[in-house]
Amino acid sequence: MADNGNRARRRPDLGFEADTHRGGFGTHGGESGTFIERVFRERIVLVGMTLGGADAACTDAGLDELANLVDTAGADEVGRVVQRRRAPDPSTYIGKGKADELVGICEHLDADTVVFDDELSPAQQFNLEKLLGRTAIDRTAVILDIFAQNASSQEGQAQVELAQLRYRLPRLRRGGGFSQQAGGIGTRGPGETQLEVDRRRIQRRIHKLEAQLRGIAKNRSVQSRGRRRSAQSAVAIVGYTNAGKSRLLNRLTNSDVLVENRLFATLDAATRRLELPGGERVLLTDTVGFIQKLPHQLVEAFKTTLDVVAEADLLVHVVDAASPDPDVHIAAVRQVLREIGAGAVPELLVYNKCDLPATEDMPLGAGKDAFMVSAATGEGTGKLLAALADELRSNAVVVELLVPYARGEVLAAVRRAGQVLATDTDDVGYRIRARLDPVSAARLSEWAVG
Repeated sequence: MADNGNRARRRPDLGFEADTHRGGFGTHGGESGTFIERVFRERIVLVGMTLGGADAACTDAGLDELANLVDTAGADEVGRVVQRRRAPDPSTYIGKGKADELVGICEHLDADTVVFDDELSPAQQFNLEKLLGRTAIDRTAVILDIFAQNASSQEGQAQVELAQLRYRLPRLRRGGGFSQQAGGIGTRGPGETQLEVDRRRIQRRIHKLEAQLRGIAKNRSVQSRGRRRSAQSAVAIVGYTNAGKSRLLNRLTNSDVLVENRLFATLDAATRRLELPGGERVLLTDTVGFIQKLPHQLVEAFKTTLDVVAEADLLVHVVDAASPDPDVHIAAVRQVLREIGAGAVPELLVYNKCDLPATEDMPLGAGKDAFMVSAATGEGTGKLLAALADELRSNAVVVELLVPYARGEVLAAVRRAGQVLATDTDDVGYRIRARLDPVSAARLSEWAVG
């Protein structure tokens, strides 16, 4: 095996004693909030499993996506191992024989870390690392690592840290020493193990972060009630990670939200005002991207951010038309939407990146309600905006109002709340025919006539 010279000693409080390999829980892996070492490019072996009669091609596609995740996290794939089993081994996930084979592969490739495409239990992870002599992590840890790199706002950092701590808590391992010894006659005893100290410290931090995020959720609730009072409709952009959601937001609203061709570039929700062709103004929000096997810890931690999706009047579901299997991405997004209580929110399906050569042969009949657009060039966005307006108006009612000349603020409120279809004047005031949502119609009912 090649000697890399600068291999870091693993942290003993996490149960690692060998110092011959770098890895995801190395010197910079524990307290810094990341699982993958980035002082150097780690060498990673990927492991996938095809269960029962499942399609091996799906396993390969999952490993391809995992390789992309690993690259985004700052490491390099040097090999992959695929196994078919009826069910995962409860002790080592892949079984003792396959684990011994994996040791030889890692030695031959001088791999630092082994990454599994499915989530490992704490016991499986511990047993694998004893057998492999190197770090073993799963897809969840890689995604958490990427989120830790990209979180920039105070809310986003709190959400990511909370998810990481919930993931780490059951994976704490017993150390050898005692950190707090009792003192005095009759009180001397074995004291408190480092494991118990670490567990209590993490639990305290979790409680603090949960309280902080509850406060943020309360502020969001106040803002949501204010939006409802102003009768502005809310539209949320959702979709698979790196589908082009932020670029579409920028195109539709002439904004400058960060756009990068990388996974999970957007973690913090960004809301902008959008004026539709009929003159209505809505709030358009860009949200965090979803992915297959999205960790439960992230869904729970990002609940305050994802509430904006569940409370939206309409979803714009953006799909990467150039991806090898967009239907899989659509299914993964809709699964997460159901998990966060947004499964019943109406959606418009939008295939993005239609300007790329890879999409030229793609059938455009992905459903009569689907749209082909290019957020990069603007192609198709006019039809999308018209469809947005039509969809939001479908729940609206047409009312006739008589507003006195002296009540100009009411006239302004009507224009903000909906679409003015016709305006006339008489001796009393303005006669207005407008299309309003039910809430706005009820709020302006005292001016209604006919």
